[in-house]
Amino acid sequence: MKELDKKTLIAEEAFVVKHSGEIPEVTLHESLYYLTRDADGPGLELDPRDILPLKQAVVERYRTIILRDLDPGNRDKGIYRGLARCVANWQRLTKYCLKENIDFRDIKAETAYGLRKFLVNELADVQSGRRSSCINCTSREIENLVSVLGMAGDDLPDGWQKLCQAS
Repeated sequence: MKELDKKTLIAEEAFVVKHSGEIPEVTLHESLYYLTRDADGPGLELDPRDILPLKQAVVERYRTIILRDLDPGNRDKGIYRGLARCVANWQRLTKYCLKENIDFRDIKAETAYGLRKFLVNELADVQSGRRSSCINCTSREIENLVSVLGMAGDDLPDGWQKLCQAS
């Protein structure tokens, strides 16, 4: 098989992973199986360099779904899963990146910024009466996320805790 064909097949599978569901590692493993062992697949032999675009696609997918759930514009859309899912996906992302030795500092900074922006917006909307809170987790869960993101309590708007579910 030509090297170009191999790169094209890997790129196509990376695209699938990047646009997959809520747990992109599952799609990664499906892609690896298809590329290497599936009777209907191309039967490639992959080295670590070949697999890197697929692993990067996993990280990008997590980035997308974490930021999706921190976008106030998505609160009333079917794609929105809430802060509880954001917290769960952050935990999955960090576990994956640590296991694979992938730097995720940029996503960490984006997530911290997105969380602060989300809480400011949510608090303003609730205080103005435009909506009730859509936060589907406890303040403790958010405090834990704030901590692992390296944020300080004063990075968040005063009174955000009253938006949360009771523990």
